[in-house]
Amino acid sequence: MRFFISYSEHMDRLAAMRVFAEVARRGSFTAAAEHLDMSRVMVTRHVAALESWLQTRLLQRSTRRISLTEAGEVFLTQSRQMLELSAEMQERSGERDRAPRGQLRVTTSMSFGMAHLAAAIAEYLALYPEVSVDLLMIDRAVNLIEDRVDLAVRISGELDPNLVARRIAPCRSVVCASPAYLASRGIPRRPADLAEHNCLTYSRFGKSEWRFNAGGEETSVPVGGNLSANEATVLTQAARVGAGIALQPTYLAGPLIRAGELVQLLSDWQPPELTIWGVYLSRQHVPATLRTLLDFLVQRFEGQPHWDAGISA
Repeated sequence: MRFFISYSEHMDRLAAMRVFAEVARRGSFTAAAEHLDMSRVMVTRHVAALESWLQTRLLQRSTRRISLTEAGEVFLTQSRQMLELSAEMQERSGERDRAPRGQLRVTTSMSFGMAHLAAAIAEYLALYPEVSVDLLMIDRAVNLIEDRVDLAVRISGELDPNLVARRIAPCRSVVCASPAYLASRGIPRRPADLAEHNCLTYSRFGKSEWRFNAGGEETSVPVGGNLSANEATVLTQAARVGAGIALQPTYLAGPLIRAGELVQLLSDWQPPELTIWGVYLSRQHVPATLRTLLDFLVQRFEGQPHWDAGISA
């Protein structure tokens, strides 16, 4: 089945296509209504009007989920083509130069959100007062469609190549411990010495092995201790009060090292460098709100982030 729709069709149908595409993207009438800032009743009416016009069902509805019919899948492709054409025409007429407005849902880890992203977003909102942000801080990789997320700020070594992402900043890590812990247990001079210490580890990754590089020489060290956690702030604070040695991102450990509450260890041996990424759904026709937020975050954090100041390379 094919549907042929010209751009000269009534603008109400274009609006209905936009609503239909959002329902298909988010899998929910309610979620689409929230994102589009309209009532659920109006969203339902838009989809019903399309189905009446096309004389076919586009969505299968159940109590738990919404899915596309075969005709719906075909029509969704053509709707997106129409919406892309509309966006291109708006761009040419200068609409993209208007101040960003609307809502964004952003997610990141608890540690990076509390340490840096919340303040950065507050600065962004001061520049663009017609934008609002719903910030979700959670220590797992969310599904952008299912969780209705516009931007996920993730820290990773390598991303799935199928993801659409923009590099925001490097993320270095550092081995550190409190002066009190080192006074009582001694200072490790080389990575192998960590096997004799109480190492504070992550529950989900790197729990039993830390990796390092020095002048092209790579080594891995078995580590263990009496405390693991799934959240970086917990481990950083535990290290600060003398619980053990931690391998932590400099965006958390940096201020404590500069304040003398933590001591950097094994500065000649570098843990693998990670990257702070902005992950979103599509490179095509990125909304002005999302585009300007990404630009702002890159400008604020790119290069050598301020949290690395005073940390040995």
